[in-house]
Amino acid sequence: MAIEASFTATEGEFPLAEVFSKFPAAQIELDRVVPTNGVLIPYFWLKRDDSAEISLEGVDHPGIDDLRIVDDVDGEVFVRIDWDFEYESVLTAILETDVALVSAVGREGKWTFEVRAEQQEAISAFQSYCTDHEIPIELTQLHALSPLQSGQEYDLTEAQREALTLAYVRGFYDSPRKVSQAEVADELDISRQALASRLQRGTRRLIASTLIDPSE
Repeated sequence: MAIEASFTATEGEFPLAEVFSKFPAAQIELDRVVPTNGVLIPYFWLKRDDSAEISLEGVDHPGIDDLRIVDDVDGEVFVRIDWDFEYESVLTAILETDVALVSAVGREGKWTFEVRAEQQEAISAFQSYCTDHEIPIELTQLHALSPLQSGQEYDLTEAQREALTLAYVRGFYDSPRKVSQAEVADELDISRQALASRLQRGTRRLIASTLIDPSE
């Protein structure tokens, strides 16, 4: 069963972190084009909040061999990058394990990586590689790639789906929380205890349907 996982990195130094020292308000998105010569992720997009001219001169990092601006499209700069894979980063973890990079977006202080694998064991191997090489990442989401079947999503009851959805939309799962259980329960016109039960049972079913492999 194919698996997708999202990771965040707020510590350590991904090679492109040096770009943010020059453009702290910028956003970087690695381009997912598949090159014919086997080079891994050779391009990225650099987005800025202002229209000032962008120069990457002086951006120096041991994980980068070269940076070249290729084009400027509607205020977004398209950049060619040659990585130095002797420097350990999330990209070397991808090279050394059986996962594929789906997306990677970075802002100053935080990167979000989404990877895909055919088996959950590959995701575990990716995590282990990062741990063993002191590449700090945190798993934030893990789910099966299988499409949902209408009316039977994750084996939730309608009441559980309604409670979980409303709690999410109202910010109950945010940190810090924007609403309390009592406030969500009032909106559903049920008791706080009934809401707590629906959230607990619904969460259990979600975990069983997405994270647990019955064969194990």
